[in-house]
Amino acid sequence: MPRAPFHLFERFGVELEYMIVDSDTLDVRPITDRLIHSVGSARKNEVRHGAVRWSNELVLHVIEMKTDGPAPALTGLAELFQADIRALNEMLRDHNARLLPAAMHPWMNPHRETCLWPHGDKTIYETFDRIFDCRGHGWSNLQSTHLNLPFCGDDEFNRLHTAIRLLLPLLPALAASSPFAEGRRTPFLDMRLEAYRHNCDRIPVLTGHVVPEWIASEQRYHAGIFERIARALAPLDPNGILEPEWANARGAIARFSRATIEIRVLDIQECPAADLAILQFIVAIIQHLVDESIAPRTLQKNQRVAALATLFLDAVKNAEQSVIRDRRYLAALGLDTLRRATARDVLHALLDRVAPPDAPWRPTIDFILRQGTLARRIIQHAGHRPSRQQLRETYQQLADCLHNGQLFLGPPAP
Repeated sequence: MPRAPFHLFERFGVELEYMIVDSDTLDVRPITDRLIHSVGSARKNEVRHGAVRWSNELVLHVIEMKTDGPAPALTGLAELFQADIRALNEMLRDHNARLLPAAMHPWMNPHRETCLWPHGDKTIYETFDRIFDCRGHGWSNLQSTHLNLPFCGDDEFNRLHTAIRLLLPLLPALAASSPFAEGRRTPFLDMRLEAYRHNCDRIPVLTGHVVPEWIASEQRYHAGIFERIARALAPLDPNGILEPEWANARGAIARFSRATIEIRVLDIQECPAADLAILQFIVAIIQHLVDESIAPRTLQKNQRVAALATLFLDAVKNAEQSVIRDRRYLAALGLDTLRRATARDVLHALLDRVAPPDAPWRPTIDFILRQGTLARRIIQHAGHRPSRQQLRETYQQLADCLHNGQLFLGPPAP
């Protein structure tokens, strides 16, 4: 018998993606299949490693680590993932390679260096490549953190989806970590999301505005999103390889097949401790939105997609320094006395509202809000126009932070 869906906040699914790079040059190394197949069958796309699963992604230089099924709590997951990072790095030593964090490789040329996963379910990847050409940053050069939250029935879906879509515009201001691409500083602190939102320009309905439409029920979601995606895909995918539920590329995706909503707009951080602190902060905010202790749901849902998308794009560009002047949005976050605020100020106010003073993850969020997003700290360390050597030194330190489970402090000591 199929398992009954979990209720709100009863379980959590976490996925972390990392690049595999050469230990010396930090160039990408397309050897994920060697790692996975050294532990499991050559026919498998993923293997279990204790309480964590290692799996492939679209490209051969990225490996994903995820909870082996829904976890009952986020507490303890940072330590679990950190142990597996050390195990993977130990295995990668035989290939003179290591894991690298941050959401984009700073100088990878995807048109020359993209290698798609060639095993198992490769038909899906080949179909995406045929339709969209995956030799681009938004397909082959992006590493993110995914959070899956469960719901049971339309009422819980409505409450959860409403809260998540309201929060999405703030998430790049908390998690941006991709300021460089092809060796240059981009105009965006979250270049991964700027590239991601253009992935499916050939079929715009797949991504929409990244921030999803407000939809109240599963039936309406199928009619308003999945059926539109199916119609748009049909001429280019006559065999129906790409299921609408999995082709949907919004920043928060309803997975009705497993009764969860997946948040996809978070850049990967420098170590699991940072990622899990961000996830715990996000969950705390969503819980307060769902129970309407911050603001009534009528205010939360009364947000136009275009207005939320404008806020989101400003955060993609400016991260924590983006300025929010939308008073309707601020009121929905319980900040109805403010006329304008930076995203950093809004996050500070929410932290004071939702985090107990003794929350073990609070010091990490305080650090991020005080020192700036990882993207800002990377720029401070490498400079606005770094040489390849300066970039390499900065990202070597990031790789060390990942291996050692340490936060990245930013500019070097004078």
